[in-house]
Amino acid sequence: MRIVFFGTPDFAVASLEALMDANFTVAAVVTAPDKPAGRGQQIQASPVKIFAESKNLPVLQPLKLKDPEFLEELKSYQADLQVIVAFRMLPESVWNMPPLGTFNLHASLLPNYRGAAPIHWAVINGETETGVTTFFLQHEIDTGDLLFQEKEAISPVDTTGDLYERLMKKGAQLVVKTAKAIQDHTIQAQPQIMTGDMKPAPKLHRATGEVHWSKTGKEIVNLVRGMHPFPGSHTQFQGKNCKLIHIEFHPEIIPDLGIGVWDSDQKTYLRVGCADGYIQILEWQMEGKKRMKIADFLRGYSFTF
Repeated sequence: MRIVFFGTPDFAVASLEALMDANFTVAAVVTAPDKPAGRGQQIQASPVKIFAESKNLPVLQPLKLKDPEFLEELKSYQADLQVIVAFRMLPESVWNMPPLGTFNLHASLLPNYRGAAPIHWAVINGETETGVTTFFLQHEIDTGDLLFQEKEAISPVDTTGDLYERLMKKGAQLVVKTAKAIQDHTIQAQPQIMTGDMKPAPKLHRATGEVHWSKTGKEIVNLVRGMHPFPGSHTQFQGKNCKLIHIEFHPEIIPDLGIGVWDSDQKTYLRVGCADGYIQILEWQMEGKKRMKIADFLRGYSFTF
């Protein structure tokens, strides 16, 4: 069975490597074009491209997925199956090309958390469980027939980064399981059952990470966990933007520490009132500064309220 693999970030590399370790024939890899990245805006290849080239796999980097030249080149690899992990939306001319179909790995238990940021939103919403799903592609994004699912618990201290690492590994094994079942013709696809309480996972924006102190402590902690380590949650402190890294909620109402009111002994703690108590800042990164424990920050920063 010949496979063409589509993916871009390191999350996808784990699945590509797992397929190769399982002795599947990867005929070619499709990934995003090289682009500027970092402070120096140096042109960088995607993690998938770097890995694929290290294994001497052909790499395709189309600007437009409907480009006739790309479609002809893709067709020339005669894929029986296409596997998609963390790639952009495909046109039907691409996903309908191989005889055994095209399946996608999604980092949630579909139909919940369809969209671009399923891991982030599961943590932001305080879920205690998520998982990974493989499904055949159809016209509407993340709506195709389900193939396999694996659950993963979310602890109260997990960040998106923690969950990302675990789901990357679990997802890679699920990709191999799915490919084997398709190859053995034992796959049994099931339609997604829609319910009225499904939660979406839309693209993240800067506004998503803004902390509103009028929220409950649990909601604020979940937001910071869900936005860490990328793209980050943030607030304003004395006119400067601060990226929150590690915070702690205390369900204790302190007189004069109202919603959004800051307080500090300027030695050991910095805290701010929220809807049902207060948030203590343990670690953050102030605009123009490095990431710091709050005690280190307080020793080097003078301020008054």
